[in-house]
Amino acid sequence: AVPAGPTAAEAAASAVNSQLAPYGAGWIPALSKEETEVSFRYFPKAAKAAQAARPPQAAPAKAAPVAAAAAKPYIGPRPKIITRKGWGADEKLREKGFVYTKSIKAAFVHHTATGNNYTCSQAPSVLRGIYRYHVKSSGWRDFGYNFAVDKCGNIYEGRAGGVAKPVLGAHTLGFNTNSMGVAVIGTYSKSNPPAAVLTAVAKLTAWKLGLHGVNPTSTTYLTSGGGNLYKKGTKVKLRTISGHRDGFATECPGARLYGKLATARTSSAKYQGRL
Repeated sequence: AVPAGPTAAEAAASAVNSQLAPYGAGWIPALSKEETEVSFRYFPKAAKAAQAARPPQAAPAKAAPVAAAAAKPYIGPRPKIITRKGWGADEKLREKGFVYTKSIKAAFVHHTATGNNYTCSQAPSVLRGIYRYHVKSSGWRDFGYNFAVDKCGNIYEGRAGGVAKPVLGAHTLGFNTNSMGVAVIGTYSKSNPPAAVLTAVAKLTAWKLGLHGVNPTSTTYLTSGGGNLYKKGTKVKLRTISGHRDGFATECPGARLYGKLATARTSSAKYQGRL
């Protein structure tokens, strides 16, 4: 018997990450900061935004072109990311094709409000359950979050469309446009998130926000699409790393995780080379 090849949906989900990992890979390998900056050429629009975000520096007129060419973007080293293939996402569940937003101006941190007693080898199974719930019960086109993080600090690709691309998620009602959602597996209302979680969130945001020239310790403006906290059309000032509750009236991402976001912001900025 000849083994069946990948379905069209499986092939598409893998192909969008082809610049980052071999076709069908179970994970996207980590890169050093220097390697990440070299690979940055694959994202010319993001590179332009990152370059524009750097403060102007005085330099002699003759040296200006050289300084501009040598300037490096504020972008953190790319972390290892387990792909949808790696955690066993059933590509038949989601809708065909991918939907993108224009940019990534902010990251919203969530918790999944599931149990904390899972082993990290069980995390893929937890993600598969959430994925099925989002599609079958909530009626969403795909997994809602753009990324997930388990308590051991493993980072997972969420909604399909390419981890380096501005994929439109379904994570923060009213603020899914020009943002990304990162869900930490577990419940952190009364339990402190492990240090590995905060490190993973910091590394992920340092890289992904860095692709779009965003400072993890700054603020930005997003226009509400309508929700239970801000009316549609309201221009809202938000931290570039915010909690779910900042854009929607909810306890998410849990008081203990929310209270640690300041630490994640500072660490993320350090990974970018800003501090």
